[in-house]
Amino acid sequence: MSTAHVVEQAELPAAGTWVIDPGHAEVGFVGRHFGLTKVRGRFTGVEGTVTIREPLDLSEVHVVIDMATVSSGSQTRDDHLRSEDFFDVANHPQAVFRSTGVVVSGAEARMTGELTIKGVTRPLTLEAEYVGHATDPWGAERAVFSAAGTINREDWGLTWNMALEAGGLLVSKEIRLEIEVELVRPDAADGA
Repeated sequence: MSTAHVVEQAELPAAGTWVIDPGHAEVGFVGRHFGLTKVRGRFTGVEGTVTIREPLDLSEVHVVIDMATVSSGSQTRDDHLRSEDFFDVANHPQAVFRSTGVVVSGAEARMTGELTIKGVTRPLTLEAEYVGHATDPWGAERAVFSAAGTINREDWGLTWNMALEAGGLLVSKEIRLEIEVELVRPDAADGA
């Protein structure tokens, strides 16, 4: 790997702009149904860049999510998520995240930013972890990151719900985000 950063004995990716490999990226979410069952879903249409700078706290992340790529294991639920009740994909086909700050501590970081869903922009904090790096069989440098955070979906105008006869709501307001991305150096973005 070319000139890596070493922070608190963690070897981090080299400075420069890295591209998210869409074939190896996922933005997942976990909510509760009836306040009990965990329902998992994901967006597979994820693109963007991570610009690593020196010093590291000047680094930037820009991610675009294709909201039509939502998949939760149920076609009926996915169609409902794409509808005006939730993501309104016809009018808001993309969600966007832009970082506003990052604090690095070894292989971990706290990233603040702004997430726009359905035309509404709100702050978001993610706990990120640098998982590691590798060189693929075609010689491309790759770096892998995980991140997670929790949001209240109603902050983004995603307010559809149903009250339950026994009390509570059909769909939880609190949603956990779970993100996995593999980055590749731009000159090798055509690898497998």
